[in-house]
Amino acid sequence: MKRRLFSLTALALTVAAGSAFAQTKWDLPAAYPATNFHTQNLTEFANDIDKATGGKLKITVHANASLFKAPEIKRAVQGGQAQLGEILLPNFQNEWQVFGTDGLPFVATSYAESKKLYAAQKPVLEKKLAEQGIVLLYAVAWPPQGIYTKKPISSVADLKGIKWRAYSPATARIAELIGAQPVTVQAAEFSQALATGVVESTMTSGATGVDSKLFEHLKYYYDTQAWLPKNAVIANKAAFDALDAPTKAAVMKAAADAETRGWTASEKVNETTLATLKANGMQVLPPSPQLKADLQKVGETMLKEWLEKAGPEGKMVIDGFKK
Repeated sequence: MKRRLFSLTALALTVAAGSAFAQTKWDLPAAYPATNFHTQNLTEFANDIDKATGGKLKITVHANASLFKAPEIKRAVQGGQAQLGEILLPNFQNEWQVFGTDGLPFVATSYAESKKLYAAQKPVLEKKLAEQGIVLLYAVAWPPQGIYTKKPISSVADLKGIKWRAYSPATARIAELIGAQPVTVQAAEFSQALATGVVESTMTSGATGVDSKLFEHLKYYYDTQAWLPKNAVIANKAAFDALDAPTKAAVMKAAADAETRGWTASEKVNETTLATLKANGMQVLPPSPQLKADLQKVGETMLKEWLEKAGPEGKMVIDGFKK
């Protein structure tokens, strides 16, 4: 009897110990290659959490849209199919206009301005995501956006009829306003679309230019510094709330560190990727005065349209940014 009691006690202790050190596993789908600076930052974020929790929370980063495609990631997190995810905020502008704030051309055109815009956007962004069962962990800007083409351009008129890769409502609207043909292509499919002639120009960052080896198909990059769209790392609220207090604190600390590290990396990447484009034979040029003026008009039109759709929340964000 004593022996049986001892065995049951030992079993109970073993079960208790197992539950005390139970490991939680989360998936983090991302849309960009493992070599992209955003994805590398995600990997460091996951490693930091692993170390801080002593292996209690393990996060697997699924790069290059291998788990979910870019447009599917937000819904996957919302529905609990993935506990975490990285999304490009302007992709979801049609769902809620304020998601597209940083996709507006020529509103915030530098890292300092982009941070200021994020500060104005963040409170309403957090509130909206919370209503959708999502926690905003951190956000990091892409480098400034420029125009890639096969042929030289000096004005918007030179882009008329060109097959233009769009990746968000804003980039599709730019195509419409300049008379180009918008074609929706996600990052993971970009190289193939260029190789097969589906697209022949785009407006994106130097980082994407290097990731997708745009220099193999396109010859000119006009450094318009039009906007700095942000990637946001989000968590399913129910999954986050189920964590114990020390683990939650570890996640938020790692997120704050990742945000700081990510913005620094973005600025560095902006410098290095433009150099890489040049080294691979691409001409990196400033926009002509005419092209700059034409694009500025496009930006003014889009801001006006956006404010009409975004309502009081949008006005509050832009007013906060302009203060």
